[in-house]
Formats: sequence, structure tokens, C-alpha cells
Amino acid sequence: MEKLADIGLIGLAVMGENLVLNMESKGFTVAVYNRTVSKVDAFVNGRGKGKNFIGTHSVEELCKSLKRPRKVMMLVKAGQAVDDFIEQVIPYLEHGDVIIDGGNTHFPDTIRRTAYVESKGLLYVGTGVSGGEEGALKGPSIMPGGSKSAWELVKPIFQAICAKVDGVPCCDWVGENGAGHFVKMVHNGIEYGDMQLICEVYQIMKDLLGMSAQEMHEVFKEWNEGELNSYLIEITRDILAYKNKEGEVVVDKILDTAGQKGTGKWTGVAALDLGIPLTLIGESVFARCLSAQKDERVIASKQLIGPKPVFTGDKAAFINDLKNALYASKIVSYAQGYLLMREAAKEYKWNLNYGGIALMWRGGCIIRSVFLGKIKEAFDKNPSLTNLLLDPFFKEKVTTAQDSWRNVVTAAIMNGIPVPALCSALNYFDGYRTERLPANLLQAQRDYFGAHTYERIDKPRGEFFHTNWTGRGGDTSASTYIV
Repeated sequence: MEKLADIGLIGLAVMGENLVLNMESKGFTVAVYNRTVSKVDAFVNGRGKGKNFIGTHSVEELCKSLKRPRKVMMLVKAGQAVDDFIEQVIPYLEHGDVIIDGGNTHFPDTIRRTAYVESKGLLYVGTGVSGGEEGALKGPSIMPGGSKSAWELVKPIFQAICAKVDGVPCCDWVGENGAGHFVKMVHNGIEYGDMQLICEVYQIMKDLLGMSAQEMHEVFKEWNEGELNSYLIEITRDILAYKNKEGEVVVDKILDTAGQKGTGKWTGVAALDLGIPLTLIGESVFARCLSAQKDERVIASKQLIGPKPVFTGDKAAFINDLKNALYASKIVSYAQGYLLMREAAKEYKWNLNYGGIALMWRGGCIIRSVFLGKIKEAFDKNPSLTNLLLDPFFKEKVTTAQDSWRNVVTAAIMNGIPVPALCSALNYFDGYRTERLPANLLQAQRDYFGAHTYERIDKPRGEFFHTNWTGRGGDTSASTYIV
């Protein structure tokens, strides 16, 4: 009898190729297909030679090569390509078979596709897969959502191939329809924030403290051995030490324009839609947009004059301040990300396990760090925790770091060094801890020009009032709504 595969995969690009090698190494037989079928033959006769792969040259052949219930996973470009392959696959599947989208898909598309695929009698999984090329090969973080009854069918494969921390798989069921891709989106937004924070610290070290790449390498090496231990600190350490064959530091040769694929923007848009102040991640996205305006910045740098950075203090003490400011800002980034997930869970009726999400992020993914274990502990102690800043551990950390944080932001501003993420994090902290914000004046302004009404401090919440500020406006007020 012809051997059948445990799972099929469409899309043999970098992630797909490495993920199927991971699956095969864990004992699974994998059928593979690629729209450019020559890639199938090249893979089966190359990296996949002599292994348990079944090369196929059509979607029909792929589906016929699978054990029932069939599991077909796509790792293709997000958007229309996913819809196209769903339509190609459906005719060759039967009731109870599973279609899996492992790409960086926008979660509303996954909500729509889950409903559509289920209407055909099939099951759908939209799963985030994080860790890049190395993670896909050695063990990524996997965040599945979609049709709940599909979980038991894909669980043995997903939990076999994912990263493990202390023996615990960095993969568990996230929630219904688009929940998995939403959590992956937030992961990527936090990734944007972490990267921007590190880059701002790097620029302060370089421009204000005049540190060499080697000196910065030593600092990041030390930081990676403490509470800032993380994948992004680790690779920053390595990047700063990397030289080409001419002995030049490679990072110094790279043009300062950052790219992006859109997941950070999606996170910011979702926050605006849900009314969550995701300020740090938003600034991180805009920082990349500003970096892309390289030609304009070169011109502006010759016309717009600011202070020349000069540092006169204790260098070692200020480097310690940088460490504390980075840690405190990182707490804010995660606090905002978790607020966004909590609000989305209400909006889309998902039952998210916030401590479990931290566990999934502890290994395999780009934002993996020791820090995440503390988030898991926070939600274990208080599953209804409203904000990470109110957890005793994190509250003590930001309180202790506060003086350092303010010193760093002040020094950067006074020396003309842009620190949008560090500054935004501190502003959020100060705003969140402020009992009375100036929104009373803002609401008065809205009522003055648009009769938008306001609430009063001496009346119950939910009771709205309007003032005829000019004597000409009358008593008619606009309807009240909150985004």
C-alpha cells in the first residue's frame, strides 16, 4: 500500500521549507507542494533527500497523499493567495478535514475564512508561527486559533515541533476564529516596540556617550546575563561584535532605513479601533516610517539645528540608568499589549489564557525572554489582573527604575537625541498613574464647539450634561458615544 503523509504543506519558501524539515525530524511524514513545482523537486532532491517527504505536483495530488482526516497547511503570502489556495483545496477535502493557515494573516481575514470553511463542512486553523528561519527549523512558538474541534487533530504535530521551555510546549490553543492570528499580531507589535527601545538605547550610547561598537557589545553581553536576558538583546550583542573580512563593523555600514511588513501597523490600527492607548508600539511603527524618509532627513539635517550631544556625568552610572529605563519601558510595552488582547477578547468573545500566552512566548519566538516567566506568574496569581503595572513585581520594578528612566529621557531630550518609544513609555506611565488628567478641559472644548456633552464629578457616571457656553447655542446637545 502506498505510504500516506501525516500532514501536507503548501509553500516551500524559507519558513515552509524549514518547518517541514522540523516536522520530518519529529517522525512525521510530510507531503509538500509549491505553486512553482520545480521547487518541490529541488527540495525533495536537495535538503529533503532520503527523508520522509512526498513531493507532489498539484493540489489534488497533495490532498490524495494525506491520511484522513486530512490536514493541509499553507505557508504562503498573506492576502489573496490564501483565499485562492483555500478554493483550490476545498474540492479535494471531505467533512472534518482541516485547512491550516500558518502565515502572518490579518486576524479579520481569519475570522471570515473560519466561518467560510466551516460552512463547507471543514475545519479551519489560523495560527501564528514565530521564530523566523531558525525557529521554524528548531522549534517555533505556535499560536493556533480557529475551529475548536480542529485542535485535537493538529495538537500532536504542533506540540511536537514547537519550542519547549522547562519541558512545556510553546504552543497551546488560543481561541476561536481569529484569536491565534490576533495574538501573533500583538506579539509582532511588541516585537516592534522591543526593537525600537533597544535601538534608542543604542543611539544614546553611540551619540551621547561616544561608545564604540565593541564597548556596546560588552554592555549588551552583560545585560543578557541578567533580567534583560532575551533573544533581541542576545542578537544585538552579536550584531555589534560582527565584522566583515576587512575588519569593519557591519552594522555601521547599514543604511538607517527600516522596513516593515505591516503587522505593527495592524496592531496600532486594532488599538485605535478598540480604544486602547498602545502608544509605545504606535511610536515604534512611526519611527520606522520616519527612518524611511532618509533623503528628506539628510536635507533637514543641514537646515534644522539642534543641540550637539555632550555628556559630562558618570558614564558607568548612566549606562545603568539606560538598563533600568529599557527594562521599565519594556514593562509598559507588554502592559499595553496585554490591555489590547483583553479588550479584543471582550469584543470578539474570545476566552484568552493570558498566562498561557506568556508561556507560548517564552521560547521559539522573537520576543522570547526570561521576562515572560514573570508575566505568567502575575496572571497565575491574579487571572483578572487589569494592567501589568499593578502586579506587585512589575509595580516594584517600574518604581525602582523611575529615577533612571527620567534621567535617560531628560538627557536624550536635552541633547537632541530622538527617543520616541522611551519617552512614550514614560508618558504612558505618568498618564496612567495620574488621578486627574486635563480631559475635563478637552471635554468642555468639545461641548463648546459641538455640544458633545460632559459628565460631572458631582454626579453619577453615565449622566451627561450640556452647557450653552456662548448664550447662542440653545439647549440641544449631540448624541454621546465612546470609541
